[in-house]
Amino acid sequence: VLKHGLQQDGNTLTNELFFDTLRIEPKLSLDEIQRRANETQINLRYFDDGAVGVSLDETVVFADINDLFYIFGSWHKIEDLVNNPMVREGSISKSEFKRTSPFLTHSVFNSHHSETRIVRYMKILENKDVSLVHSMIPLGSCTMKLNSTTEMMPCSFKHFTDIHPFAPLDQTLGYHQLFSELEKDLCAITGYDRISFQPNSGAQGEYAGLRAIQCYHEARGDKNRDVCLIPVSAHGTNPASAQMAGMKVEPVRVKQDGSIDVDDLRAKAEKFSNRLSCFMITYPSTNGVFEETVADVCDIIHKNGGQVYLDGANMNAQVGLCRPGDYGSDVSHLNLHKTFCIPHGGGGPGMGPIGVKSHLAPFLPGHPVVNPLGEDSPTYGVVSAAPFGSSAILPISWAYIKMMGPRGLRKATQVAILNANYMSKVLEAHYTTLFKSPSSNLVAHEFIIDVREFKKTANIEAADIAKRLMDYGFHAPTMSWPVAGTLMIEPTESEDKQELDRFCEALISIRQEIRDIEEGRLDVRVNPLKMAPHTQEQVISSSWERPYSREQAAFPAPFVRPEVKVWPTVARIDDIYGDKHLVCTCPPILDEYNY
Repeated sequence: VLKHGLQQDGNTLTNELFFDTLRIEPKLSLDEIQRRANETQINLRYFDDGAVGVSLDETVVFADINDLFYIFGSWHKIEDLVNNPMVREGSISKSEFKRTSPFLTHSVFNSHHSETRIVRYMKILENKDVSLVHSMIPLGSCTMKLNSTTEMMPCSFKHFTDIHPFAPLDQTLGYHQLFSELEKDLCAITGYDRISFQPNSGAQGEYAGLRAIQCYHEARGDKNRDVCLIPVSAHGTNPASAQMAGMKVEPVRVKQDGSIDVDDLRAKAEKFSNRLSCFMITYPSTNGVFEETVADVCDIIHKNGGQVYLDGANMNAQVGLCRPGDYGSDVSHLNLHKTFCIPHGGGGPGMGPIGVKSHLAPFLPGHPVVNPLGEDSPTYGVVSAAPFGSSAILPISWAYIKMMGPRGLRKATQVAILNANYMSKVLEAHYTTLFKSPSSNLVAHEFIIDVREFKKTANIEAADIAKRLMDYGFHAPTMSWPVAGTLMIEPTESEDKQELDRFCEALISIRQEIRDIEEGRLDVRVNPLKMAPHTQEQVISSSWERPYSREQAAFPAPFVRPEVKVWPTVARIDDIYGDKHLVCTCPPILDEYNY
């Protein structure tokens, strides 16, 4: 309808085929178009060649279309056009693009015919999941802390949700005040000088930070600097990001205690001194220890012409205690969806802003529509479609920092580290903590327990323990990473001593079950660990032929009571077979494809 009316009145459309966006060469001057758009409070996209972009969505009403006609100097009214057969001739329903195949055929889309029915279906799905409302999520290197309701409430305020990412700066003053205050706070926390909010994830932040380093080197004439040193204890995304940024990765060894081999680092930094671009380090390391030589490591890299990229995934062990910018790092990404309380899991949303020292600030991501670096600043690239990333969730981190304050943030870090050390100490009589600080014999905010010996003594692997924890009502820790056959536990500061003790009790109980296998009291093949998890359907079945009781299967500890029991919905499956034979439970997208 809009296209038909605009064309009839002398405006030219440059895209005959479209989905929701028209590119228009207007008959009126651009100044007049902008004056009328401001008068009707409509934002349009203005291209450098004088064309104007208009996008429509399902919220557009008749009055909006009439306003658009006015803006482009058309005398038409939508009421006069909607029933015009000529208009319909140009619609998708009359074109070769009209869909003729069936759609939304899955029963999910056509069997819920009331709101009560759909919310009941959603509740069934929710009941399949375990979350912080049930128990702690001890995933190492994930920082699954509490996301408080107070922090998340602003995300539903229309003042945040209804603003387009490309809205003019004079219409987003509140957002920019939030950006400014959050940047100031994050710089104070990290010791950096500037923050870019554009990256939408930690990995995207890594890429943006590495590109800033590369652009910095190129601006100085060091175009040959393409080597990135990465210790084998670093996050797995580090080498992937370095490759994407065009670097050549050189691994650095770690010692038996999990710390960086400084001699190996120095040798490789000197070997590649003419080509060294940067060194990527995770601090504390993914082995769960503070690198006591971190300042020396940064100094070695700088003396050989490189930059230091510090992975901020473990920032929850640093806030209020130490600042990357103070001990030698040049750039970091910050997982706001970890340390600063934005919820994550299930695919997002995430935020991975990067902090940089002043010499890297000019090379932060820009944007062709709204440049975060300033209207006249040069841009060295874009990493996200939106200039400030997923800005609608930034109020969460802003609120978290403001409500905690400096003392609260430091206390949270101290409690996170204390909780990890408490759990490691409670479990040390039953499991070996793989890495500890060589000087303090302590861990950081997370720790790795070694369960590899159980494969030899009881044919029990990390996956068996992870699945058995489901019967106790817990999500498994991070499994077989960064060391194969181990479990990495991160309690965060959100959990109290009672919950820490519950989880430790579950692991100690599982260790006793392993001991029962080792000493012959439980069968090596058919036992509560190898058969875990146990579903409600299995436990209440009239047939039970296992050599252990139903109670031991489903209620293995005193704290696993019927009123708080979380039932797994899927029993043990063959992981290896499943990985090799993917099955989709949805109807095939195209009939000719055999799924």
